[in-house]
Amino acid sequence: MNTIGLVMIVKNESRSLEKCLSLAEKLVDGIYITDTGSTDHTIEIARKYNAQISEFEWCNDFSAARNYALEQSPCDWNLILDADEYLLSGTREDLQRFVEKGGRAGAIERHDSYREENGTISQSCVFTTRLVPKGTFYQGKVHEQIISDLPIVPLPLVFDHDGYLQGGKGERNLTILLEELEQNPQDPYILYQVSRTLWLMKEFARADGYFGQFYQLVPETGTGYRTNGVVAYIYNLLELKKYEKGFQVITDEKERLAAYADYHFACGTFYTQAIFSDIQRYIGYLPEIEQSYRRCLQIGEVPEHEGVLGNGSFKAAYNLGVWFEVNGKTKEALSYYQMAAEAGYQPALERVQKII
Repeated sequence: MNTIGLVMIVKNESRSLEKCLSLAEKLVDGIYITDTGSTDHTIEIARKYNAQISEFEWCNDFSAARNYALEQSPCDWNLILDADEYLLSGTREDLQRFVEKGGRAGAIERHDSYREENGTISQSCVFTTRLVPKGTFYQGKVHEQIISDLPIVPLPLVFDHDGYLQGGKGERNLTILLEELEQNPQDPYILYQVSRTLWLMKEFARADGYFGQFYQLVPETGTGYRTNGVVAYIYNLLELKKYEKGFQVITDEKERLAAYADYHFACGTFYTQAIFSDIQRYIGYLPEIEQSYRRCLQIGEVPEHEGVLGNGSFKAAYNLGVWFEVNGKTKEALSYYQMAAEAGYQPALERVQKII
């Protein structure tokens, strides 16, 4: 039987490590933790779970640290986690069946929590490669990638991730990414990570140039990050009120991204704000708002597409409710608000109560 190790790099993770290990220990045969300079109770917590602990001097290179950590594990396969990732569903048996087939690497489904402008917490879905056979390593100083020719297949494992709620990682990651970009100025993946990091930091003007370079260089097919990058670019253009450029990108992507709810949700948001900015100029886009959100509901939630949870369901339904309410169609508005409320979406529950 193949052995499976849990491999982690950590630094000052006492906030989350106990929860992570208490859930993940049942998946693996051994736990191998590499510490990069903790000064809190991280090591004590790791020892409670009989982890084998090693030390690595941090050098601003996540791949170097992860590769060192992987070398400490004697297991046939390694599950790689961060301390702020918590198992929601999946079993050791699921992993065992996967590794027994061999010939592939496994990607976990991860739900990333983040705080919206109004203070509410939303989640996005990503798939990230985390189960690999022994001898597999990483490249890239930050947002590191597995070096492997193995096909990547989704695992039946779902994790919650709350690290983005803590903040403070943007500046650190950006410094490393810009160093990488100096060495590889035409790399669309690094440009994607730089522009998206700046966008998440709300440095929209600074992100704009990097998004433009990314959009010019990224291949139209064959990458797993293009869709997220284009959608983020549309939102960034909206923040900068670059409506004409945004409409151009939306039009250019109409066929390529037709199957993605996140794209149509971004379109509906873009049309709405553009019209509010200049009704006379953009009034022709009015019907596109309803069509965009209806298309989201037609597509539905497709985890494999990644993106924001709710853009193919309750968030799109809520925005349709708003659309009908401002147009005086209270009956239709209530119907869509109730659809969103059934998913527990608080803004929709409030609108239903107010209308009733």
